[in-house]
Amino acid sequence: MKLAWYVARLRNMSPGEVLHRLVETQRRSASRKRHEGWDRFSAGALPIALPGLRSALLAAPASHEAIAKAAEAIMDGRFAALGLEWPRRAPSDLFPSSLWQLSPDTGKSWPADTYCFDINYRQTAGVGDIKYAWEFNRLQFLQPLAAKVALSGGVAEVAAIEQAIESWYTANPPFRGIGWASGIEVGLRAISLLLVVSLCGERLSQPTLLRIGAILGASAFWLHRFPSDFSSANNHLMAELAGCYLIAMALDDKTVAAGVLADVEREVMLQILPDGVGAEQTPTYAAFTAEMALLCGLVAQNAGTPFAAEVADRLGLFADFIFWISGPDGTAPAIGDDDEGRVIGLCQPEPDYPVSVAVAVRGFLRQSAPTAAAATLRNAIFPAPIALDPVASGARTFPVGGYSVWRGQHTGRQVGAVLDHGPLGYLSIAAHGHADALSLKLAIDGKPVLVDPGTYRYQGGGAWRDWFRSSQAHNTMTVANSSQSLAAGAFNWSHKARTRLESKTDYPWRVTASHDGYQRRFGVRHQRITAMTEQGMTISDSLSGASSPLDCELTFQLAPDLVGQIDGNAVAVSRAGKPICRLVLPTGAIQIIRGGGPTEGGWVSTRFGHKDPADRIVWSGEVGTSGVTTNIQFDRRRVAR
Repeated sequence: MKLAWYVARLRNMSPGEVLHRLVETQRRSASRKRHEGWDRFSAGALPIALPGLRSALLAAPASHEAIAKAAEAIMDGRFAALGLEWPRRAPSDLFPSSLWQLSPDTGKSWPADTYCFDINYRQTAGVGDIKYAWEFNRLQFLQPLAAKVALSGGVAEVAAIEQAIESWYTANPPFRGIGWASGIEVGLRAISLLLVVSLCGERLSQPTLLRIGAILGASAFWLHRFPSDFSSANNHLMAELAGCYLIAMALDDKTVAAGVLADVEREVMLQILPDGVGAEQTPTYAAFTAEMALLCGLVAQNAGTPFAAEVADRLGLFADFIFWISGPDGTAPAIGDDDEGRVIGLCQPEPDYPVSVAVAVRGFLRQSAPTAAAATLRNAIFPAPIALDPVASGARTFPVGGYSVWRGQHTGRQVGAVLDHGPLGYLSIAAHGHADALSLKLAIDGKPVLVDPGTYRYQGGGAWRDWFRSSQAHNTMTVANSSQSLAAGAFNWSHKARTRLESKTDYPWRVTASHDGYQRRFGVRHQRITAMTEQGMTISDSLSGASSPLDCELTFQLAPDLVGQIDGNAVAVSRAGKPICRLVLPTGAIQIIRGGGPTEGGWVSTRFGHKDPADRIVWSGEVGTSGVTTNIQFDRRRVAR
């Protein structure tokens, strides 16, 4: 598996990246034993509090109750993430040394005393999915404990924080074990420790502060030595830069901090496109990147060195995009990957995460927002928006990121539609994008109807990982049951479809777009025209360049709580027995698949690690240059909320 991974990755590397990887391999080898152990880091400076964070928390009482409840769960030995609960621990022994290597999905353990780069964490069959072990090693569960101490001075919480840091320090010397194997993990863990110091550092003992200083020193050394460059320079690089900048600020190294802050600003401009769409083609990863940048921006602003105006404006454009695609309940539709990564939080599910970050952006920029701040640690630390605005309605196209949105009243219903005509993903490997070109997401009365299937799993997903990223799983058309873009590993592609927005009108809403994913294999280009009509919507699909019609499939993935019923050449869609809409399909074969194997679909993953059976409507028939049309008729009776 390791050789196959390298071969697939090599195909997407430039000569410059190949050279970079060779130098990186030499550095990894040179650091073995030479740079290991705490001795070289134990004499580092004590960290200081990042300015302004504690005072902001104290001034945000709306989040205090949620913080107390989250801290109570941690003190009770409970922790859950990525759709899984960790084994409950006794309050008297919350952080045993074995906890840091545990893979809770299997109950097995990763190696504890192995040089970090010798651990083949991509081979998951032996131990488990590395995501789970890394999640706990981010130490984000310390954030609600530190916030609780800041608010009420809890003695037990201080003891728990000190126990956790002592245990992690002893069990994870530089640079042994999985905790040091990935830069993003090193960066996020450092941010957690800096939040602890900033919120309750004056309550911690000198030995604990010295250990935190040593961890931060080792982290800064490792992050500067092994940055995620070239095809890896996505959200991982942002986490590393954020960690480096905040560590430098905490250790009062202003020269290093100034240089890294410029790098953070550069990555904001690269990873958030000029129209506000995240370059990785996933709202949650865009929010993840924006949250890391926002924390750096807040600290920089409080220290008197604010972001450049263009960087702040770019974050504002990200917030605009999120508010446009999100429903009235404050949730954004699933698009691309989502591993539920957070920077500041309470270790609890956040289905409204992108909107929460967008609200924080608006508060940071001293602007208004269409929704209030959520009761989270994040929205307690960042300023609240200055006012509430009406929710935007009408049509909006994001031409660089590749989304066209329509939202508003139609046939007596509140309708939200998002058409994807963007690129596959970011950089050469497009790691977190899905093969969803020309896919449609649809919500009626604020509830999802046509949905993205979600993510489910990463390294441990196997064939399921391939399915949830494939075109067959998305609301688009496929040719000969073949995906537009072809996967070459869990985070790589051997063939990438390229999209093009051909035309659009806002009133009436009509968008024409196409992609070339089938050009090389079948000699055709898939074009889709999506338009609002008096009854609802029409979707017209055709294959330009086809010498004769080809066997094709149309997929319409329903939300898990919906039911489809075939009625001739139509499918009636209902929720709890109440009609929602009717899909009138072209002449051909229709089937509804619910559940099934990893080549059939009929599943929606609403959370990482979970998949729920859901009706997947599949039409099969021939499509040529003249095309086929699907009519979506909205039921005119309003569904009670």
